[in-house]
Amino acid sequence: MPIFGVGTDIVEVERMARAIKSRWADRLLWRIFTSGEIAACMGPYTAQRYAARFAAKEAVVKALGIGFTIGISAGMVEIVGGERTRPRIRLHDKALEFVQSANITEVHVSMTHTPLYAGAFAIAECR
Repeated sequence: MPIFGVGTDIVEVERMARAIKSRWADRLLWRIFTSGEIAACMGPYTAQRYAARFAAKEAVVKALGIGFTIGISAGMVEIVGGERTRPRIRLHDKALEFVQSANITEVHVSMTHTPLYAGAFAIAECR
């Protein structure tokens, strides 16, 4: 399959740790992450897990060539799996509509994290 686009992103874990401990944490988390993602990030390495998923969302929209524009928000790009399984992308609403209209057939993503940084890389394939 031809490559439609590639994207990458890196996030400082400490910055995410501060955000999820702030007084706006609940509002921020529910705006950016789905309930499944929030559940997957609980437990050890919470800030690293959130940072990796946020980096993956950014990498995906970069691979799509649109960023968070045209009405697409971070909550419309869901990262499924990733702890002990290969991470997968589940798109919702306008993100899904864009992918379908652009004839994108698959979006692959890879995530990684350390105590300091989380990163992700995405590749979008088309027909």
